[in-house]
Amino acid sequence: MTKEAVFTMKLEPDLRAAFLAEAAAEDRPASQIARELMRAYIEERRRSREYDAFVQAKIDKARSSARAGAGRSNAEVAAEFAARRAQVVR
Repeated sequence: MTKEAVFTMKLEPDLRAAFLAEAAAEDRPASQIARELMRAYIEERRRSREYDAFVQAKIDKARSSARAGAGRSNAEVAAEFAARRAQVVR
């Protein structure tokens, strides 16, 4: 992949020095590590957005179901699982 863009950022001198020292200790260019960090951040944000959308869809489906009267009360659920637990104990 061609590298044509330049990215300039301000850093604390201590952070820059520590980062460059760690990169040198691994005999890797700092720019390569920065690109890897950027790619990892982008992927993590993409996954987070996908998960948030998944959870929101589940919430929307549950709310729709509850509005349609398809839900069960807490007492009904508690009774069902109490019966299941009792059956497992037997």
